[in-house]
Amino acid sequence: MAVLPEGTPCWADAMFADLEGAKAFYGDVLGWTFGESSTEYGNYTQAYSGGKAVAAIVPPMPNQQGEAASAWCLYLASPDAAGTAEKIRGNGGEVLMGPMTVGEFGSMVIAKDPAGVVFGVWQAGTHEGFEKQGASGAYTWAEVITRDGAAADGFFPAVFPYGVKRMDSGQVDYKIYDVREQPVLGRMQAGPEDLPSEAPNYLSVYFAVDDCDATVARITERGGKLHFGPMDSPFGRFAAVGDPQGAAFGVIDLGKTAGDLPGMVAE
Repeated sequence: MAVLPEGTPCWADAMFADLEGAKAFYGDVLGWTFGESSTEYGNYTQAYSGGKAVAAIVPPMPNQQGEAASAWCLYLASPDAAGTAEKIRGNGGEVLMGPMTVGEFGSMVIAKDPAGVVFGVWQAGTHEGFEKQGASGAYTWAEVITRDGAAADGFFPAVFPYGVKRMDSGQVDYKIYDVREQPVLGRMQAGPEDLPSEAPNYLSVYFAVDDCDATVARITERGGKLHFGPMDSPFGRFAAVGDPQGAAFGVIDLGKTAGDLPGMVAE
């Protein structure tokens, strides 16, 4: 079994009160198909792109009905979920759930950083995570969108073995967290124009698409929202969007790049 380096994004899931509505939306927008709901694990339902597992959706637990807002949760790989939970607590974060063993599949933790950014930790058992990445319909990137970049920079590299590089651009305060010199996570300092006052700091998950503009059109036609973009970048044409149940995510056409890649400066 391949073991992902610690701190590498390995899985994403989201909770939806209307599971069938989520299936219809993401099936149309990202081309996903869905497996059978696992009644043993709260009707946890895997999503597939081209037959490869790319994410999962799940309804709220009975005691969460009406409470939990829909949101995508990104899981970061750990060789020891319990040990990572201790590091989270020791560096000013909060453990919201776990460590919890999920049958033979692995062990999980749900936590948040000192500024409230929620994320997951996954210690793989038989479920190793994404079977497809960086291609249409699959996870491709994530970034911490936060009003408190300093808190994120102090927390995530202390919990995970991240190197930190600063994007050499005067326009935005953007950092890259890397593992073994491989970029795995972005961190963007958000201003009022990036994050409305009522919105929490969060971890934005990006899914790759073949045509950003056409995807955004489908999203809005299906009752979703466009928060930002579409915008060209050296990494691809992207947009920040939300689904009809309020879960924010990003879409990016990796094949449509514009401009030169920015320089990176080691911190």
